[in-house]
Amino acid sequence: MRIGTYNMVNQIYGAKSTKKSNAAGGTNYASFKDEVSFSSLGKDMQVAKNALAGVSDVRESKISDLKAKVSSGTYNVSPEAFADKLMSAYKAQSI
Repeated sequence: MRIGTYNMVNQIYGAKSTKKSNAAGGTNYASFKDEVSFSSLGKDMQVAKNALAGVSDVRESKISDLKAKVSSGTYNVSPEAFADKLMSAYKAQSI
């Protein structure tokens, strides 16, 4: 890497000076302090994620209604409606 390029990168990122302190062995080392900050969008996403974690993926009212219809023999599927949905899913997948 060219030194001139290094200086340009330093100017762009605003090089911060490091504090040097003596270690127990008498050698110098640079100490850095790490910082983390989260944007408000990140915090909002975490709140939404936590809220959705407690919600079930299955709608029990729909499932119980369908189970009752299937077990009683009153659940009927229209062959035309089934074929339409099957073809639309195939078309969406092949595009």
